[in-house]
Amino acid sequence: VELDAVRVSLETAGAVAEFVATKLDHLFTSRPTAVNLGEAVHRLKASASACAAAGVPGADAAEKIITECEAMLADDVAANRAIGKFGADALCAAVGKPSGTPLRVLTHCNTGSLATAGYGTALGVVRALRDGNLLEHIYCNETRPYNQGARLTAYEIAFEKMPGTLICDSAAASLMKQGKVDAVVVGADRVADNGDTANKIGTYNLAVSCAYHGVPFFVAAPVSTLDPSTKHGDDIEIEDRPATEITHVRGVRVAADGIDVWNPSFDVTPGSLISGIITEKGVVQKTSCGSFEVGKFVASHSAGTVLKTDTVPKTNGMKVPNGFYAMDTTSVLGYCASKPSIAHALGGKEGHKHWSAKEVGDGNINFVYIVSCSNSGKSVVVKQGLPFVRVVGESWPLSQERVRYEATALQLAFGYCPKHVPEVFLFDQQMSVIAMRFLEPPHIILRGGIMAGATYPLLAAHVGEYLATTLFGSSAIAVGCDASRSARQAFGANEAMCGLSEQVIFTEPYAVAANNKWTSPQLDFDAAALRGDDSLKAAVALLKNKFVTDTASLLHGDLHTGSIMCTRTSTFVIDHEFAFYGPMGFDVGAFLANLLLAYFSQDGLEKRSPGGGDRSSNRAWLLGCVVTMWRVFEKRFTELWDARGVGEGDAGVTPGSVYAGENNKEALRAAQKRYLANILVDSLGYAGAKMTRRVVGIAHVADLEAITDPDVKAVCERAALRCARRLVLEADKLTSIEDVTAVAESSRAFV
Repeated sequence: VELDAVRVSLETAGAVAEFVATKLDHLFTSRPTAVNLGEAVHRLKASASACAAAGVPGADAAEKIITECEAMLADDVAANRAIGKFGADALCAAVGKPSGTPLRVLTHCNTGSLATAGYGTALGVVRALRDGNLLEHIYCNETRPYNQGARLTAYEIAFEKMPGTLICDSAAASLMKQGKVDAVVVGADRVADNGDTANKIGTYNLAVSCAYHGVPFFVAAPVSTLDPSTKHGDDIEIEDRPATEITHVRGVRVAADGIDVWNPSFDVTPGSLISGIITEKGVVQKTSCGSFEVGKFVASHSAGTVLKTDTVPKTNGMKVPNGFYAMDTTSVLGYCASKPSIAHALGGKEGHKHWSAKEVGDGNINFVYIVSCSNSGKSVVVKQGLPFVRVVGESWPLSQERVRYEATALQLAFGYCPKHVPEVFLFDQQMSVIAMRFLEPPHIILRGGIMAGATYPLLAAHVGEYLATTLFGSSAIAVGCDASRSARQAFGANEAMCGLSEQVIFTEPYAVAANNKWTSPQLDFDAAALRGDDSLKAAVALLKNKFVTDTASLLHGDLHTGSIMCTRTSTFVIDHEFAFYGPMGFDVGAFLANLLLAYFSQDGLEKRSPGGGDRSSNRAWLLGCVVTMWRVFEKRFTELWDARGVGEGDAGVTPGSVYAGENNKEALRAAQKRYLANILVDSLGYAGAKMTRRVVGIAHVADLEAITDPDVKAVCERAALRCARRLVLEADKLTSIEDVTAVAESSRAFV
C-alpha cells in the first residue's frame, strides 16, 4: 500500500529497491522471531534488488513488487484454507469423539484474518470446523500483557457470530479440568527441526496444562514458519517487550514503583508436548520414537504448490491416512508416549522407560497390543487397523475407515451399557488406532475359557443385558424415527465391513470360492450339498436381503466368543469393527451361533487328549446360556420399551397418541410380542448362516479347529451343519428358545 502511494515519485528501480528495503527492514524488527516474515522480507528485497541491477524503469519495478505482494496474499489465503482443512481433520481424529460430533476448542493470541492475509492459521482451523458444523464452542485467551486475544481474536469471533467465550489466560487449566476443552490449537512464529515451537508468551503454559489433562495440543503454521536450520528451541531468539505493557494501563501506572519487570514476547513449547504441527502441506507427525523431524517433512514437501487436502500417501498400492505407519511392539511404545491421554492412563509419560508391549490379537482383521508399565502397574489396549485383512494379507485390501466405525460404535455402546463395554481413551483416525481400557486379569477371551472347560455363571445374563440395552438404545423405538434416521446418516454404512460380511456369510459358503475351506475329504460331500441345496439358498437370500435393507439398530456386527472378555463375575464386549445399522437378530444370532458351535465342539474336545474328560456339564451350561441369554434379552428389551418406548404425541414407533394409557396396554403388549417374535426368527436364521460359514467358509472357530483328529472333527462339524440348516429353514416354526436347544440336542444325537 505504501509503495503504491509513492510509486510515481520513484523514478528508478534503485529508488524502488531502497524504499522497499527501508520499509521491510523496519517491519522485520517488529517480529524477528517470525521466520516466515523474514523469508518474505528477504524475497521481496531480493526481487527489488534484481530489478535495480537490471536497470528496470522505476514504474515497472514498483509494479513487479506490488504484483508479488498480491501473489503472496493469494497464496497465503490458499495456504490458510488448506491449514484449516488439515487441522479440522487432525483435531477430530485426535479427540476421538464419534464422527460428526462438534468440538470445543481453545486458542491463544491472534492467528486469524487480522494476523494473516486472510482466514487464519489456528483460527483458520476453527473456521474450518465451523464451516463443517463441527464447532461447538471456541474459547480464546485474553493473551496478556498486550491482549491480542481480547482485542483481536475476540473481535473476529464476535464479528462472525461464532459460539465463543473470552477467558483469562490463567483460567485455561481450570476450564480443562472441567472437561470443557476437547483440543487446543495455536499459531507459531518459528518451529525448530525437533518441533520446539516459539509462539506468544503463555503458549507453553497451555501445552503443559494440556499434557496434564490429556487434551490434544496442536500448532498451526505455514511451511514457511518451519525452520529446520534451527535444531532446537534453545537457539530461537526471544525478544523482550517494554516493561510498560505490564506496569501501565492506558498510560496510567498500576504496578508498584521500583519493581523489576520481565516481559518476554514469546516462549518456546517443547515438541514433546505437541500432538502435531498443521501446515498447508499436511500435518507433521511424530516418528515412532515420539519426536518430530521437521527438516524431513520440509524436504519431502519442497514443491511450491499447496497440497490438495484430499491427497494421501499410498502403501503398496493401498490408500492409507496421511501420517500412517504400521506399528510393532517397539514403535507402539513411542506412539503411546506421544499421546497424552494414553500416557496418562499408563501413569504418566515420565515412566515410559518402564513400558513394554506385546501383540495379543487373535482376530482376523487387526493387530492388538497390550502396553504395560511395570512401575505403575497400569496397562492400556492399543488396537491398530491395517489396510488389509490380516488373515489373508495385502491381496485383500480393507478401508481403514472401519476403525472410525469401531471407535464410534464402542463409544456409543459404552454410553448405553458401561457395565459391559470398555471405555475408549483415544481414537486416532490418521493412525487407525483405538486406545481403550485394559481388562485386567483374570479377564480372558471367552472362547479360550470355554475351550479350556471353564463355565461363567453370569455370562448369559450379561450378554442378554448388553444386547437389550444397545439394540434398544439405538433403535427408533427408543430415540424416535427422525432421530434414528439422523443417527444412521451420521454413523454411515460401514460399507467395506458389511461387504465382507455379505461375501463370507451369505455368498461364498454356497458357491465355489477360493476362500472356502473345510475338513477334507471328510466334509467334501457336505460342502457340495450346500451348493446344491435350493431351499437353503433361497432362505439365505432372504436373510442377506434383510441384512442389507433392515436398519433397525446399531449392531456390534460380529458378536462371537472371541469378541467377549469375562471372568466369573464380569463380562465385556469388545471389537466393534463390523458395526453397522442392521437387523437386531443379526447380533443375537451371532452370539447364539457361537454358543452352539462351542456346544458341538465339546465332543471333540473330550477326545482331544488321552483319557479325555467328561464335558456333559459344559454342554448343559452352553445350552443353558442359549436359553438364559434370550430370556434376559426379551425381559430387559420389554422393560426398556415400557419405560422409554412410548413417545409423546405422534412421535416414535409406538407413539403415545396410539399406545399410552391403560386402554392401550394390550395393544402395546401385542406389538412388543410380535416384534420380539420377529427378532427371534431373524436370530435363528442368522445363527444358522453364521454356523455354516464357520465350518465351510473362511476363518473357522478355534473351538472346532482345536480338535486334532480330522475324523472326530468332521463328525462335530457335520452335526453343527445339520443344526444350522434346521435353524435357517425352520426359524419361523421354532416358537420358543427351548425349541432351539432341542434342535441342537437332536442334531448332536448323530455324533
